[in-house]
Amino acid sequence: MMFAGTSLFAQTSATATTPDPAPAAPAPWTVGSIKITGLIDGYYSKNFGNPASGNNVLRNFDVKANSLTLNMTKISLTHDADPIGFTLDVGFGRAWDVFHATEPSGAGIVNYIPQAFVSFKPKNAGGLQIDFGKFFTSAGAELTETHLAWNYSRGYLYANGPYYHTGLRVTKPLTKSFSAGVQLVNGWNNVEDNNTGKTLGFTTAWTGSKISWFNTYYTGPEKKGNNQGFRNFYDTVLNITPNDKTSMYVNFDYGADKRLTSGSDTWVAIGFATKFQVSKTVAFTPRYEHYNDRDGFITGQAQKLNTFTMTGEYKWAQGLLSRLEYRKDWSDKPFYDRGNQNASAKSQSTVLLGIVAFFGQ
Repeated sequence: MMFAGTSLFAQTSATATTPDPAPAAPAPWTVGSIKITGLIDGYYSKNFGNPASGNNVLRNFDVKANSLTLNMTKISLTHDADPIGFTLDVGFGRAWDVFHATEPSGAGIVNYIPQAFVSFKPKNAGGLQIDFGKFFTSAGAELTETHLAWNYSRGYLYANGPYYHTGLRVTKPLTKSFSAGVQLVNGWNNVEDNNTGKTLGFTTAWTGSKISWFNTYYTGPEKKGNNQGFRNFYDTVLNITPNDKTSMYVNFDYGADKRLTSGSDTWVAIGFATKFQVSKTVAFTPRYEHYNDRDGFITGQAQKLNTFTMTGEYKWAQGLLSRLEYRKDWSDKPFYDRGNQNASAKSQSTVLLGIVAFFGQ
């Protein structure tokens, strides 16, 4: 079984005397007090194993091999809480099918609404905000929208954690640099709950000038029709920005899903990435992850997974970028598709070209 997951945060000269022109600052799109943003992105992925299945195994969202694919489109309407606000996302594309793959309510209109929540931010409450509805998870170093992530593809930590939750979210700044939050939600990736139990989430965020640290912990029953056997999941992200041309993160996950009999299924993972902004228009991001699915709970087979990604990015203009990406995935067990043989290879290599256009952000 693969679960789907979610916190990330730009010179050289063209000649010795002439700097690269900076892209024009984006003009916000608004209708009254409502901000409008959007994106569309697509890709071509070449899988050198030429799988007859047509799939890149364990990928989110670049799941289709040797095919031109519309990945993600999204339009967002946002009204800042003053004191009442809302966020509404409407999206189309294969990415949102992957995003909602384990939704208990099945395919339907929910697949086209990545987020929909109302916000309440009382005046004179010190920044307290209450959100209710469907919202992206607090866990993870990588963000859902492609242009906000550093690589085109998402790593294993993102793909196998929660993507979204439905319920109540409360956040409160406690100092200038530290905030905390609590959530009461249906569970992992479900608008319609699959049992009568609820999941609790706890978050903290400490932000400094060069270092930021984020922690998320979810606990609750996630088994269909059963409130026994809690799933406990801890995610921590350390962001480091030593200068204006270099950014990096370290992301660690630990999960344990208690069995109904005895013991727990556990998994542990760690990921690293560094973004080098070599000019105003060019950036490179290497990423490495190690994912130990000790009991096969996440992927269906006990195995140790590794992945290395190298992504080159070029910004053509404000709101238009392309990414060229090489990625290799490998395991200590045969798991990847090659030719007509599914789950026959211990490794998978791909080259991808993605194009992303966005506005209002």
